[in-house]
Amino acid sequence: MRVKKFKILEFPYFSDDRGETIPFELDESFPFVVKRVYIVTGRDGEVRGGHAHKHEQELFVCVSGRVKVLIHDGQHESEISLENKNKALLVRSHCWHEFWDFSPDAVLLAFSSTHYEGRNGYIESKTEFLKS
Repeated sequence: MRVKKFKILEFPYFSDDRGETIPFELDESFPFVVKRVYIVTGRDGEVRGGHAHKHEQELFVCVSGRVKVLIHDGQHESEISLENKNKALLVRSHCWHEFWDFSPDAVLLAFSSTHYEGRNGYIESKTEFLKS
C-alpha cells in the first residue's frame, strides 16, 4: 500500500468571545515525533521552500494570513492555499513543496521530524526530484 506523501490534517478549534484556541497535541496522534519547530515568513514575490527532503517530514500551519503551496508527490502536482489556523499540511519525505504569494501578515508554523540536517538532507533540483 502506497503512503500518501501529503495531506491536509484538521486540528481542534475552539472559539468564544475571548478569542481562539487550537491545540496541537504532540502525542501518538501527531503524525510523527517532533524534533524541531520553526517559523517561516515570506516577502512579496519570493518563493520559500522549493525542495524535497530525503528523510524529514514536516507539518505546516498558517497561523496568520494565507500562503499558497505548490506540492508534487512525484506523480501529481497540486496547488493548495493555507489560510485556516486549524488546518495543516503534512508533507512526508520525497515530496516537493514550495510556498509563495504570502499575504503581508502570513506566518507559517512548521513542525519537523528531524533536527536540521543541513543541505545534505535536501533535494534542491526539481529535475533531480522528478527523476528519483
